[in-house]
Amino acid sequence: MTVRLRAHHLLCMLTFVGEGYTPAFTANYKRIAERLSLGEEIEIVSGPDDICAPLLSGAAAHCHNASVGIRDEAAAAAVGRLVQADVREGVRILPDTMLLRRLRRNFALGTIRNACGGCEWGELCSHVADGGFKAALVDPREVSSRPRTPQGKA
Repeated sequence: MTVRLRAHHLLCMLTFVGEGYTPAFTANYKRIAERLSLGEEIEIVSGPDDICAPLLSGAAAHCHNASVGIRDEAAAAAVGRLVQADVREGVRILPDTMLLRRLRRNFALGTIRNACGGCEWGELCSHVADGGFKAALVDPREVSSRPRTPQGKA
């Protein structure tokens, strides 16, 4: 299987510690964090993704807001520069230990956080980053211990 993520969720996954908008959102995100920790491949999508799913039935689902699309564009550009690749719809990314460490290091340094400006979760994410990401639920140690096929997929 593949986890479908919008670009700014490449940043959010780095600091997710089990808090969220609703209990359904949080439970869903925890399941996704587990899948990512097991090394499940990510497919970049445009618009609402697997993390957004529990919010889409709500009348005020912010997932469709233009401001969220702007976050996606900024995150795709920042992550793309870091990994020297075009991060766009349809691109597949393997969240292995080296990638997660590189993303986290640059997140903590602030070099890929321009998409996070004005986000209501910014303070929490800064706290998680300042703590060395120890409480984050996407755990790169789990990713590195998972057996791989030659293509890097299960």
